[in-house]
Amino acid sequence: MSTTTTVSTSAMDRYFKITERGSSVGREIRGGLATFFALSYIVVLNPLILSGADSSGHTLGIPRVAAATALVAGVLTILMGVWAKHPFALATGLGVNAFVAVTIATHPGVTWPDMMGIVVVAGIVMFILVLTGFRTAVFRAVPEGLKTAIVVGIGLFIALIGLVDAGFVRRLPDAAGTTVPLGLGVDSRLIGWPTLVFVVGLVLTIALMVRRVRGAILIGILGATVLANILEAVFHIGPSAGQKPNPAGWSLVVPGLGNVQPIDLSLIGQANPIGAFAHLGPLAAILMAFVILLSIFFDAMGTMVGLAREAGNIDAEGNIPNVDRVLLVDAFGAIAGGGSSISSNQIFVESGAGIGEGARTGLASVVTGLMLILAMFLTPLINLVPFEAVAPALVVVGFLMFQQVTKIDWADLGIAIPAFLTIALMPFTYSIANGLGAGFISYALVRLFQGRAKEVHPLMWAVAAAFLLFFALGPIEQALGV
Repeated sequence: MSTTTTVSTSAMDRYFKITERGSSVGREIRGGLATFFALSYIVVLNPLILSGADSSGHTLGIPRVAAATALVAGVLTILMGVWAKHPFALATGLGVNAFVAVTIATHPGVTWPDMMGIVVVAGIVMFILVLTGFRTAVFRAVPEGLKTAIVVGIGLFIALIGLVDAGFVRRLPDAAGTTVPLGLGVDSRLIGWPTLVFVVGLVLTIALMVRRVRGAILIGILGATVLANILEAVFHIGPSAGQKPNPAGWSLVVPGLGNVQPIDLSLIGQANPIGAFAHLGPLAAILMAFVILLSIFFDAMGTMVGLAREAGNIDAEGNIPNVDRVLLVDAFGAIAGGGSSISSNQIFVESGAGIGEGARTGLASVVTGLMLILAMFLTPLINLVPFEAVAPALVVVGFLMFQQVTKIDWADLGIAIPAFLTIALMPFTYSIANGLGAGFISYALVRLFQGRAKEVHPLMWAVAAAFLLFFALGPIEQALGV
């Protein structure tokens, strides 16, 4: 009895509210490790996305981007855990870094410091919106049905990411006679050892979950990783992409020890917040900043809601403890990411892997953050875990989040239609922000059509209008010649 009392009232337990949230130190550590394995690929992928040359021929350098990606993600994730006390990890957001890379490739006058400066500007604006309470107010203005739909939509999105990462589902080539955008494997057939790793990992994880084995998701990742490394050592499978395409290869990370990369953090502080305004003009720079702002504003909000609900860290009124701190850390992630030339950092949806493993507190984030910082020094270890070994965890977490679909009032079309569009468009457009936009706009319109416009919070009207502008940016840019 005395031992139990000591554990439950320890300083760490009280600070992170481990017992209060129904968790344990062991579960938090397992959850933190599961989240790290689920998102560690970003240290490898982000440098590849940001590998292009700018208009002056300068590149950021893969080793430099990898080191800064791991360091910034680690520090921000620890900050989230220690200060905001939630099991949310932060890392470079895939939507924003892709936008940054495409902008560099298609706007000859923009340099890397200029583009990263725009990310910093968007982050500063976001930070101000949080400090003024606007971002929190928007979160609280979203009706409960839509918040639940966000969780379900993110669940499907996570599952699709897992299936695509594993090569189980693939985009069909644009060829005559193709009538569907996605298909099973290659030519509707499952091929390759990596796919087998995914299937074995998924079956193992499901079996452990059904048997209620502690650490099911983490054990599944580790088991699939061991199998992947054995298969690569025996069959020398190699990557799927390269000079000679190999559909049966690994999607990105070829399991095995990689080469040690020197730690170079010289990218930190190179961003130029005013460069794009000078080179492209104020209007073009403002439009770019607006796109980034909307993306980080709503992607993170949707992810935060989904993860908090899955973790049970939300009260009866739908409020998240320390939500202002969560949003401040997320906003600071955009500033820190842009300022370090690695693009905006935001709450990572792969945190769901740790939550599915049982993580409920910021202690899990501390574990994840420490592992990311360790990864900066031990990049070869990241290469041991291929996408295909992590993908089963994402599919299982998607299932866990999808279970909340029963909480939506499908009899009320004012909620049901926006909820459906939110859920459908997140995976179908591969964007959390697009799903949110469709849900917010349709919610305002359907309530208007029902004669119940007064039930729509004024901020929801404002957000719906902002998303209308967001979706109309393409025609606006064409009309203005931007």
